[in-house]
Amino acid sequence: MSQGRIVKVSGPLVIAEGMRNTNMFDVVRVSEHMLIGEILEIHGDRASIQVYEETSGLGPGGPVVTTGAPLSVELGPGLLENMFDGIQRPLEAMRQQAGSNITRGINISALDHDKKWAFKPVAAKGEQVIAGDIIGTVQENVTFEHRIMVPYGVEGTIDSIEEGEFTIDQTVAVVKKPDGSSVNLTMLQTWPVRRERPYKEKLPPDEPMITGQRIIDTLFPIAKGGVAAIPGPFGSGKTVVQHQLAKWADADLVVYIGCGERGNEMTDVLMEFPELKDPKTGESLMKRTVLIANTSDMPVAAREASIYTGITIAEYFRDMGYSVALMADSTSRWAEALREMSGRLEEMPGEEGYPAYLSSRLAQFYERAGKVVTIGSEGRVGSLSAIGAVSPPGGDISEPVTQATLRIVKVFWGLDSNLAYRRHFPAINWLISYSLYSDRLQDWYSNNVSRDYHKYRIQMMRILQEEAELDEIVRLVGVDALSPKDRVTLESARSIREDYLQQDAFNEVDTYANLHKQYRMLKMILNYYYLAQDAVKKNVDLKELFALPVRERIGRAKLVPQDQIDVEFDRIEQELSEQMDALVAKEGE
Repeated sequence: MSQGRIVKVSGPLVIAEGMRNTNMFDVVRVSEHMLIGEILEIHGDRASIQVYEETSGLGPGGPVVTTGAPLSVELGPGLLENMFDGIQRPLEAMRQQAGSNITRGINISALDHDKKWAFKPVAAKGEQVIAGDIIGTVQENVTFEHRIMVPYGVEGTIDSIEEGEFTIDQTVAVVKKPDGSSVNLTMLQTWPVRRERPYKEKLPPDEPMITGQRIIDTLFPIAKGGVAAIPGPFGSGKTVVQHQLAKWADADLVVYIGCGERGNEMTDVLMEFPELKDPKTGESLMKRTVLIANTSDMPVAAREASIYTGITIAEYFRDMGYSVALMADSTSRWAEALREMSGRLEEMPGEEGYPAYLSSRLAQFYERAGKVVTIGSEGRVGSLSAIGAVSPPGGDISEPVTQATLRIVKVFWGLDSNLAYRRHFPAINWLISYSLYSDRLQDWYSNNVSRDYHKYRIQMMRILQEEAELDEIVRLVGVDALSPKDRVTLESARSIREDYLQQDAFNEVDTYANLHKQYRMLKMILNYYYLAQDAVKKNVDLKELFALPVRERIGRAKLVPQDQIDVEFDRIEQELSEQMDALVAKEGE
């Protein structure tokens, strides 16, 4: 360990001299308070240190001690159902040790090193293993099996392996390397957060991550292993959309990063998730969730680390062969932390004061997502999907963080304050949003939902685009100037918006719609559109056509429970057909 001393303090930035023997990104302990910091720059024997805790009261002359290791996370049993701060300190354990407020310089392990876990071997003595191979499992909770893997850089023959109850520090297996030396394997791994975990091969994403949100799954789907951005102004519902995805996304695990968000929003997550039932297992959602909370009142520098802490934990679960969804809320706050540290380092500012390397840092983060073949002899397939919220000031998506993000991601869910003002949620604007995965996922939808799904999706999008064009005419000369055919298009578009795209996150039934329900709803609304277009050709009265009693049942179809879908929807479609026939017959008399 080398020791230097503080020469300058500027907010979260501390400059120390006597640091010639240190390395970039080494973790250091600053002052007598033992504050955690990380080296950002080295000039001669001077190091610029980013401190992850409050620096008030620090002054020149204080000691700085390097640990000689980069900022790393602990990976092993005990991660799930836990809540960490930006540098992976467990908040509940900190509260028990130091009270409700985070104490400066507190040194506490991320995982519980005293708790014993039941280790069950799946590998045998004499078996050849390489890095990434699973040697045993731990049933971490009722729903989740934690797979214990051979750490990176270790290969050889298993000399001994035991079943029983162990702490994460105790040896569960011994591997004899080719050179004759032995390595003791425990259930604990550590990994530097700024380094991507290795994999064999990256695969093209070809399977959607089902979210149960109709506008996302139907119009703008995200693939497993894909990346998406949710930009939107204040109050447009970014956090609620991310909460919905965290609750209902078709992923084995969720890592939720609250980066610089309001404390009450993280409190909502903590209060809601334990009470919510996982649709796949019936157990609490917390049993497959890891939360990282770095609220807006916590030290700004720790925001920068929280994103990397979260994605490293997500990669670890991906390497086990699981499908992981990562929610980052919000990357704008992370970029603001970068800007503040860049300014204190006196670097040349880029656009709007953000550092010139903003785009490359964002790309480094998002490129760690993907569907991969993991290292190890089995070649498991795991996926990591990253969904980042962006909070552009005033909703201006031309600002640097949004634009840099859009150059990287393949799905853009653009939130609209006008839709939010009209109480249309999720407030995703269908005219500006896009998904570059739609064509790639077309075959999957055809094989697993219906061959007509893609055709209906295109028809729905065409009706919504026509509505936008017709709205211009209506504003100029009024709705009476439109032809009956165009008025049917407008009425059908209204039905699509209100009955299909609008979804109530707080309604027990409407909060989640599986793909079968989405398909049946879409088919029913478009069926009305086709029948109505035929009816106007036969001079049916428009008022009567729009006032059909079955229209109300179509509007309430979203509230039909999943187990009653086919019976109820068949009845509604039968009524629609009968009422249309009666209307046409009446006109022909």
